[in-house]
Amino acid sequence: MTIPLFAMTDSRTFYDKVYELVRLIPAGKVSTYGSIAQSISVRSAARMAGWALNKADLEQIPAHRVVNRNGELTGKSHFFTPDTMRRMLEKEGVSFRKNGSVDMEKHLYRFTPAVSQKHHP
Repeated sequence: MTIPLFAMTDSRTFYDKVYELVRLIPAGKVSTYGSIAQSISVRSAARMAGWALNKADLEQIPAHRVVNRNGELTGKSHFFTPDTMRRMLEKEGVSFRKNGSVDMEKHLYRFTPAVSQKHHP
């Protein structure tokens, strides 16, 4: 059973909740749009999580740490150049497979209720 990290009844917007979660992803790890949406209790909102990150202040939100469920850099077009996202991840120690996708076995970050309680009492 998945325990939602955030209740949708509080005053934060969906975008705010996405940004809070993305800030929790440590350097060297990635998460997925779907995992973020599920953690906010809106399983079908993976695309909305992507829209939120498209609007994010990239100086404040590490949006480069969010990939699709296959580890593909689908958000790369939102960065200065198409290869910026990959370079940022490589600088943090993220490794890639031959097909250009993130090695999800090594680098997938999983949100837990404990993380939520630690950062959002």
